[in-house]
Amino acid sequence: MAIIISDQRMPKMNGTEFLSRTVEKFPDTIRMVLTGYTDLEDLVSAINSGKVFKYITKPWNPKKLKEIITQAAEIYQMIKQRTQVLSQALAQESLRNNIMAAVRGSLDYSNTLQTVVSALGEAFETDLAILYPVEVLPTELTTNVLTYQPELSDEQSDNHPPFCSDLDNLPALPSSLDITSESVIVDHKMVTRIVVPLMEKGKPMATICLYKDTQQPTWADAAIALLKNVSEQVALAISHAKLYQRIHRQTVQMRAELDVARQIQSNLLHQSWPDIPGVKIQARCQPAREVGGDFFEVFMHPQGDIWLAVGDVSGKGVPAALFMASAISVLRRELAQEKSPEPEKVMHNLNSSLSNDLMSNNCFITMALIRYSEKTRELVYANAGHVYPIVWSHHQVVVSQETDAEAHAVTPIYLDVRGVPLGILPNWQAAAGKLHLSDGDVLLLTSDGITEATVPSHHRKDNSQSSCSMLNQEGLWAFLQQQPAELNLDNLLSYIHLPEGEQEDDQTILSLEVTSC
Repeated sequence: MAIIISDQRMPKMNGTEFLSRTVEKFPDTIRMVLTGYTDLEDLVSAINSGKVFKYITKPWNPKKLKEIITQAAEIYQMIKQRTQVLSQALAQESLRNNIMAAVRGSLDYSNTLQTVVSALGEAFETDLAILYPVEVLPTELTTNVLTYQPELSDEQSDNHPPFCSDLDNLPALPSSLDITSESVIVDHKMVTRIVVPLMEKGKPMATICLYKDTQQPTWADAAIALLKNVSEQVALAISHAKLYQRIHRQTVQMRAELDVARQIQSNLLHQSWPDIPGVKIQARCQPAREVGGDFFEVFMHPQGDIWLAVGDVSGKGVPAALFMASAISVLRRELAQEKSPEPEKVMHNLNSSLSNDLMSNNCFITMALIRYSEKTRELVYANAGHVYPIVWSHHQVVVSQETDAEAHAVTPIYLDVRGVPLGILPNWQAAAGKLHLSDGDVLLLTSDGITEATVPSHHRKDNSQSSCSMLNQEGLWAFLQQQPAELNLDNLLSYIHLPEGEQEDDQTILSLEVTSC
């Protein structure tokens, strides 16, 4: 009802009371009162409780009354239009929010497509909704399509057969890129179909078809009005899901390739060497990522020399791993000469072979290289900007622990003769260092991932105030002094690994212990 006109004085119920009962059921209706009673209090009551638009006193002018009724009808139409626009905007926003919330619930491409077609089909109360991804050819309408049909109760299923028993018999899709509405025949019945192409930056993402068993144009008109405002957001959501799927596939492929690379690198470092009387060798390498730039080498020369090396390529990940593999290959070639070479000469040749590639990629390699002669127990080393190797008498450490006396404190020897890292200068030159080892002496080579590791301060004895601090070579030596007779590199790695957080750098450690034959 557009307008209700009521007399004020009526038996059992006055006009304002009557009109007040119509407010809840007909909120947009225009209400007017005709009365000869002009009491002000009654007038206020009529306006407040009855939501009265006009209070007209008797006698009225018929022409004036007609003008008031015409004005009321125009106001009613304006209110209805504004209410309709507002309701449509609210419905549009609600639909957009519902669809976007459903779509954001899953980044998986297939799940997103199914969510879109289900959300649209349910929102517009369709009998059937079908989504055709852009990958599906027009001649393969039922291949990899996604559908939605409302669930029917047992009673509904008995009284109403399925809307469409065979998707292959559906009419062909129109070629238009605009939203279209048409009447089509499905299972010998005329129904309404809305076709919605979903475009993202002019690129088709999918096509959605909404079917409803109705010939009422109001359903199609209202649906199209909403779909025009949400189709771009739906297409964007599908585009994001497709991009996520592509990135996910690339990530899975990359992880598989990195697993292969990690295995190759592990095999490259997984060396075995024979038991040598009087010498015990241990080595560990733990990359911070799937692959890393740290490496070690244990090479037994036919002349009897034992070669030890620990290197560290700047950077992390795959680029560092590639240079690491190149460095090991060139190093093994240099060490495999018929006559055991000098360490500084090997380092010079390594720099000559690798410097061009290292410089062009802004990389460098630090490395400590040691040749140990079992017969003479002489140690000769060259160092290219690497962490100082450390030598100490483990026998004296054990004795110091047993006596618990400062007089027996052990002082380590740092092999501190070194040159610049490889790849810094075209021509590498540095002197070699020498040292003679005795029974119980231990040689330890590490990468900076060990000395620069962050450890809890309660492990340290330097009264550090922070909760965590860098180990440094002093902290490493303090840890080594606390070790029992058997040096175990796994204990050291466990010591520097924090229970929380991830490993910051590759960690490599290599030891040679001189034992009694």
